Amino acid sequence: MSGFRSAVITFPGSNCDRDMADALEKVSGNQPFRVWHGDAELPERLDFIALPGGFSYGDYLRCGAIASRSPIMRAIVEAAGRGVPVLGVCNGFQVLTESGLLPGALLRNSGIRFVCREVPLAVANSQSLFTSGYEAGQVVTMPVAHHDGNYFADDATLDRIEGEGRVAFHYADDVNGSVRNIAGILNEAGNVLGMMPHPERAIEPEQGGSDGRVLFESAVKGLVDA
Repeated sequence: MSGFRSAVITFPGSNCDRDMADALEKVSGNQPFRVWHGDAELPERLDFIALPGGFSYGDYLRCGAIASRSPIMRAIVEAAGRGVPVLGVCNGFQVLTESGLLPGALLRNSGIRFVCREVPLAVANSQSLFTSGYEAGQVVTMPVAHHDGNYFADDATLDRIEGEGRVAFHYADDVNGSVRNIAGILNEAGNVLGMMPHPERAIEPEQGGSDGRVLFESAVKGLVDA
């Protein structure tokens, strides 16, 4: 996998950026660039961009809202428009919705409590760059750790993204009140994935499971073979 070039973005309050960088390095064999939110430009010729979990700007205003206005986000939106794959996990998912790269919004959990546990996920789309290593309908396990992971969109938007196969993962049971148990969605082009569960925390048995590793392997293999 020589030459794979990825970047992990760090915002003030990110706390999963190192986990994300470690996951990408272990799977691809190449150390990611670490990019500060205040930078105006991304490294050249990137193959993959990751927005990690955490509490950017302390989750003030709305989760991900301030981070979505960071200088680096303009470059990320432009890169996504060119087809560069972008993965946003947990707070990164919130940033993607706030920046307009993905539809909908992440609201306060229905139980008004922070949820931190492993959850079963059903793979809804196994044809995307990120999910090609899974089988449709396969149930996998990944950790969640969020207070505002309740995915919401209007019925027309939900019907559209489901009809277009843009739901990547469903929760196998109710975790946070997300409409239609949606845990992760893709953009129209299929190169942007936002998800609340943490695949970077499930890449080796020592972490309690390796179901998340398949996501990174799928993306790296798809990009290297392209």
